[in-house]
Amino acid sequence: MNDALSPQHRPRLTLVVIAKNEADRIETVLRSCAFADELILVDSGSTDATIDIAKSLGARVIHQDWLGYVGQKQVALEAASGEWILSLDADEALSEGSAREISTALENVQPGVNGFSMPRLSRYLNRWIKHGGWYPDRKVRLIRRGAGQWVGDGLHEWLQVTGQVERLDHPILHYVYRDISDQLRTINRFSTIAAERRGVRSPAYVALGLLHAVGKFFECAIWKLGLLDGIPGLVIAVNSAFYVFLKHAKSWEVSLPSDKRE
Repeated sequence: MNDALSPQHRPRLTLVVIAKNEADRIETVLRSCAFADELILVDSGSTDATIDIAKSLGARVIHQDWLGYVGQKQVALEAASGEWILSLDADEALSEGSAREISTALENVQPGVNGFSMPRLSRYLNRWIKHGGWYPDRKVRLIRRGAGQWVGDGLHEWLQVTGQVERLDHPILHYVYRDISDQLRTINRFSTIAAERRGVRSPAYVALGLLHAVGKFFECAIWKLGLLDGIPGLVIAVNSAFYVFLKHAKSWEVSLPSDKRE
């Protein structure tokens, strides 16, 4: 083995994960990153076996009351001691190829490189989704300590990096919604947040929402080839359209007077 590429020359790597009641998924993400030098779980009050599982796999568990996704992930980022930090969600994991690629990249990283982005491949309804706008869904998740911070808008969050970001090819595996009901709960929550930001709109805005929803369906199903993912792709297209319509309808709904009943 070339000494320059041997594992002992890889910079120290920390995996950080935030979680609450993820006992059914936390083992997968931690085991996929067993090569990391440090595993940290920031937990916001799990009442299931999440903490016990994490500790059994060697993770250091930190309790932090919920601060929102950005705040919670920033706490995890700042708790890491490694020179490099890999941030994953509890419903994600590294593919075998991604783990090898990260190790190789860090063994050869140049001084001006402060981050790496990776594609994210989502699994939904027993299928890996490769169309409909869901892939490659590239994310920056690997950064040099001190070179980035979490930012976001309440709907989405991302790692903002100071310095050069390189691209890796192997994907993060994303075990997205547990089922259709889980997706609908997310759609309901996100559409409410979006509507609150848009503020009060006229009834005509609902009709416009219907047109936008139809456009979104064709974008996901036809233009971005979502139907190539079979029935799961169709479900994604319909639910994406439903989300667009709900944002419009809820923006109009906030203008309605309270309907008090005796």
